[in-house]
Amino acid sequence: MKKLLLSTILILTFGLINAQESALSVEYIMRDPAWIGTFPSSPYWSKDGQTIYFRYNLENDPADSLYKISLANPEKIKKVDWKEAQNSRATRGELNMSKTSILYSEGQKIMEEDVKTGESKVIFEWYTNLNNPSYLADESLISFNSEDNIFVFDTEKEKVTKVTNIKDGKAPSQSSGSSNTEKEKGYLEQETVKLSKVLQEREEKDKMRRAYREATQEEKEEEPFAFYKQGKNLTNLRLSPNQRFATFSEYNRNSNKPTGVPDYMDASGYTKELRGRPKVGTEGTTVEIGFYDLENDTVFYLNKSILDGIKDLPDYVADYPDKEWEEEERKVFLAGPYFSPSGETAIVVARSLDNKDRWIASVDFETGDLITLDRQRDEAWIAGPGIGWTYSSGVFGWLPDSEHIYFQSEESGYSHLYLLNVNTGKKTALTSGDFEVFDPFISKDGEHWYFTSSEVSPSERHFYKMPLMGGEKEQLTFLEGKNDAFLSPEEDKLLVLNSFSNRPEELFLKDLSKRNAEAKQLTFGQSEEFQAYEWREPEIIRFEAEDGAMVPARLYTPEDSKKNGAAVIFVHGAGYLQNVHKWWSSYFREYMFHNLLTDLGYTVLDIDYRSSAGYGRDWRTGIYRHMGGKDLSDQIDGAKYLIDFQDIDPERLGIYGGSYGGFITLMALFTEPDVFKSGAALRSVTDWAHYNHGYTSNILNTPEEDPIAYERSSPIYFAEGLKGNLLIAHGMVDVNVQFQDVVRLAQRLIELEKDNWEMAVYPVEDHGFVEPSSWTDEYKRILKLFNTTLLD
Repeated sequence: MKKLLLSTILILTFGLINAQESALSVEYIMRDPAWIGTFPSSPYWSKDGQTIYFRYNLENDPADSLYKISLANPEKIKKVDWKEAQNSRATRGELNMSKTSILYSEGQKIMEEDVKTGESKVIFEWYTNLNNPSYLADESLISFNSEDNIFVFDTEKEKVTKVTNIKDGKAPSQSSGSSNTEKEKGYLEQETVKLSKVLQEREEKDKMRRAYREATQEEKEEEPFAFYKQGKNLTNLRLSPNQRFATFSEYNRNSNKPTGVPDYMDASGYTKELRGRPKVGTEGTTVEIGFYDLENDTVFYLNKSILDGIKDLPDYVADYPDKEWEEEERKVFLAGPYFSPSGETAIVVARSLDNKDRWIASVDFETGDLITLDRQRDEAWIAGPGIGWTYSSGVFGWLPDSEHIYFQSEESGYSHLYLLNVNTGKKTALTSGDFEVFDPFISKDGEHWYFTSSEVSPSERHFYKMPLMGGEKEQLTFLEGKNDAFLSPEEDKLLVLNSFSNRPEELFLKDLSKRNAEAKQLTFGQSEEFQAYEWREPEIIRFEAEDGAMVPARLYTPEDSKKNGAAVIFVHGAGYLQNVHKWWSSYFREYMFHNLLTDLGYTVLDIDYRSSAGYGRDWRTGIYRHMGGKDLSDQIDGAKYLIDFQDIDPERLGIYGGSYGGFITLMALFTEPDVFKSGAALRSVTDWAHYNHGYTSNILNTPEEDPIAYERSSPIYFAEGLKGNLLIAHGMVDVNVQFQDVVRLAQRLIELEKDNWEMAVYPVEDHGFVEPSSWTDEYKRILKLFNTTLLD
C-alpha cells in the first residue's frame, strides 16, 4: 500500500512539474529575428553635424537600409536614396593638423575636402593613377605614391619631385662592365670572321670603342642611386613628415597547408570543397621594415636583436627538462613606423610571435637599431582592450607636441591609457583602477581625451571626457546598460546607441552644450509582439569559486510556485567574451530561450568564467596552458552555488553552450561526470590541436612545443569519462570549428561503446547558424534533452 501511494505521489509530482507552461516556444523565439523589431546600427553624423545616418528597416526589406534623422525634425525617420547614401559618408583620407581639411585620391587626382562644408576640390592631377596622398610637416607639401615610388607635390610652386628611385628586378651585377678577357671564339665564328674583311674591320672598331670607354671610365657621370626590389613585394610605402626617409614593409607570410571543408549541399549537385584555415602550429607572418635614407642614398632594415629580452625563454620550458631549448632571437611582427608630427622620431610596435612580449621602440636612424621604450611581458599572452593580438599595434599614436606617445597597457592588471615622453622615458598612467578603458581618441581641439570605460561597473559601459595630460574625468552618459557614443563633428552633441538587458539598441541624442541635459530617445523599434511578453532582467550575482575568486553570473529564477528543482548552466562562446552585463546580448536567442526555461520552472545560470572579457588581465589569462581548468571549475562551483543557495536538486543539473561553450560542456561531461546529468555541446572544439593558430597559440602555445597543454585541454582525450546524456550539434560547413572535430569525437565514442549520446548535423550551416529552421531544430533537441533527463 505504501509503495502504491509513493508511486502515485511521484506520478502526480512529475505531472505538476511538466504542467508548467510558457507564452514562449522554441518555434516562436527562433524565427527570423525581424519579429523582434527593427533596431539601429552603424550610426554616423553628416559632415555638417545636422543629420544622423544609421542602418534600419522600417519597410520589411530583405536587409537593413540607410535611414536618417534630421536635427531640424528629430521625430521623423526617413529612408535615404542611393545617391545621398553614396555622398553621406565622410571621405576616407588624411586630416591636416588643424583638422579642417581631408586629403584623398580619386584615380589620377588628389582631392581636398573642407571638413566643415563637405565640399571637395581637385588640387592636383597626375598622368596615371596615384594613392596615399599625405600632408607633410610643411603642409604646403603633399606626398603621394605612384608606380611604386613616392612623389612630392609643392602646392605653392605647383612642382612635382620624385623622391625615391625604386626599381623592379635585381641590381646590375658589379661585374657586368667591360672585361679584358675576350670570350674564346668557336670554330665557325673564327672561320666566318677570317673569311670576311668587313667583319674583321667591324671587330677592330669594336675593340677600339671598348678600349676608349675603359680609358675614360673615371670621368663617367655617376649613376643615380636605385633600390631594387629583387622580386619582393613592398607595401606601406610612405614618406616621413620631414622628407628624410621613405619607409616600406616586406611581409614574409606563412605558406602552411590549409584545411578543406566539404560542402555536401552545393547547388551544383556535386560535393564542393571549401578552403579553410591552417591548423595551430603554423609558422606566423613576420615583417621587415626598410628605411630608404633620402639624404645618404642608402637603405637599411630595422635591427630587432637588441630589444630587451628578445631571447628570453618562456617559463613553461621548465615542464620539459629532457628537451634542449636554444636561446635565440625570437621572431616578431613589426607594426609601423609611426613618425612624430615633426618627423624627427619614429616608433615601431613589435610583438613576439610566441605572444609573450610587446615592445614599443624608437628607431636609431644611424644604426637601424630598435631601442626599447616600453616592454610589456606576460608569461601567458599579451592581449586586452586597446592592446590587440599579435598582428596589430593596438591603440597607439602621437600627441601634437612630437614628444609624447600614447598607448594602452595591462601593466597594472587592467587595460589603461598611458603617455610616454620619448625624450625622457617618463611614463604616466592617465587612467587607473579596477576597470578597463576602450577606444580612446583625442578631441578636435587637441585638449581632451574621449573614451569609454567600465568604471561604473563591469556590467556597464559609459563615455567620458578627460584633459589631455590627465586629470579629473567627466562622465557624459548616464543611461543604464551599454552606451556606444558618437560625437558630432563640432563635438557639441552626442549620439548614443544604448541597450539594456531586456531591450535591444535604440538611438538617443544628448546636447553637450547644455548642462545636465538628458538624452532624448530617437528610435522606438520594438514590435508589439516582442513587447507583449515581459522579458526578464536577469539578476547579476557573484559566487565564490574554489580558489576564493568571486565569479560573476547572470541568474534567472522562476516563481516559487513554478520552480521544478532543475537548473541549466549556459556557457558562452568565444572564450574571451563577456555575457554578464546589463546590455542586450549578442546571445539574444539564448537569452529568450532562458526566459522560456525559467517559465517552465528551470533556474538558469549564465557565468562569466575565467578567460571572459571585462575583468582584467588575470581573469583573461586564468586558463593559460589549461583550457578546461579554471574555466571548467567555475562551472562546477556555479553548480554548487545553485545547490547550496537556489535549492536545486543535485541530480537535476544540465549544461550547454556553443563553440567554446560546447568545448566546456564536453569537458564537464567527460571530466566531471557526477556533476551534470545532461549536456548539449554545440559547434564544439574537441581537440585544440585542430583549431586555428591565432587564437589557440596564445593560450596553449603550439602542440609541437607544449604538448602537455594540448593533451590536458582537449576533450577527445577524456571521452571515456562520459556518464551523462550528451547531445552533439554541429554545422557541416563550419569553416571555423570544423565538422571534422566532432567526426573524430564520434568515432572515439563509438569505439568506447558509449550509447548515451546522439549527434544532430546541419548540412547548410557554418559556425554561426543562419536558417531559422536550423535554430529551431537545434533548440527543440536541447529542450527535449533537458525535459526528458532532468525532470525524470
